[in-house]
Amino acid sequence: MKPSRPLVLIVDDNPTNIDLLVNTLTAEYRLGIAKNGPNALAYAVKHKPDVVLLDIMMPRMSGYEVCARLKANPDTAPIPVIFITAMSETESKTKGFELGAVDYITKPFHAAEVKARIRTHVSLEAMRQQLETQNEQLAHQVEQKTAEIHEMLDASIRSMALMVEIRDPYTAGHQQRVAQLACAIAGRMGLEAETIEGLRIAGLLHDVGKIRIPVSILSRAGSLLPAEFEMIKIHPQVSFDILKGIPFPWPVARMVLQHHERLDGSGYPQGLCGDEILQEAKILAVADVTEANSSFRPYRPARGIKAALAKLAQHKGTQYDADVVAACRDLFAGNHFTFDYDNVAAAPPV
Repeated sequence: MKPSRPLVLIVDDNPTNIDLLVNTLTAEYRLGIAKNGPNALAYAVKHKPDVVLLDIMMPRMSGYEVCARLKANPDTAPIPVIFITAMSETESKTKGFELGAVDYITKPFHAAEVKARIRTHVSLEAMRQQLETQNEQLAHQVEQKTAEIHEMLDASIRSMALMVEIRDPYTAGHQQRVAQLACAIAGRMGLEAETIEGLRIAGLLHDVGKIRIPVSILSRAGSLLPAEFEMIKIHPQVSFDILKGIPFPWPVARMVLQHHERLDGSGYPQGLCGDEILQEAKILAVADVTEANSSFRPYRPARGIKAALAKLAQHKGTQYDADVVAACRDLFAGNHFTFDYDNVAAAPPV
């Protein structure tokens, strides 16, 4: 525990000046004395004084150099330096402040002035340290609260995704697996972690609009009738309408709206083309098609990854973004990714 009385380091090669300062300060402060620059630097590093009273004109090393070295060392940089010198020219004072000194006392000095200035800078440094501690505590609290909010958001997202899967047990885990693959593709393409996090959330929610689709259509064993397929095609818009009011820091609602759009305009619900489609939606589309075509569906058996990738290759550059398809194929070709069919409850954060 730091002693109650502040420690003042006096740096001066003149014994008379040292005696005057000692007599002035000894009742209120603990004192350290150094008669040259190197000793002053060594003392400051070892004892971390609360204030340094520094003469400028000294042999071996000037006060300016001592101050510069104190400020260059992260361990001593915060220590307030007050120059005490007979030099009164404005240029000399300016140089001292430029080097990081906080104050300047001209000899011959008055005891009351020295005490007042030291007291001021000791108090300022104490307040600075207190503020720094409070800022660290506040930052920790903010970090803690942010983590809690993120956890609550994630739980809410998973609950929304689960509502759809309860109605359509045949595709349980589809949204989670799409989120997993979309994140892996985005990582392969070098997208930033923040962007990938938004894509993860969009992946988990991309089919939430299917809550409006009758269960009889979702679980139908045979081919869909044209009217039934038209009903299926509303789910991206329904998903958008559900999500658009949530203030995500990413365009999650638009990603979800566009995940069935195709480069050539053959997709739905808006028939967008090329650059009209968000990059994240292009990634989501490839991840969605890959998972859906490789997995079991009520109307057909599982086709496997090879068949899914072959379909992607067939439509690369026309329906699906070529770079996204290439990244997806690289993941599977290099055994860098496999779908997690055992744990469908969560898509891992990136």
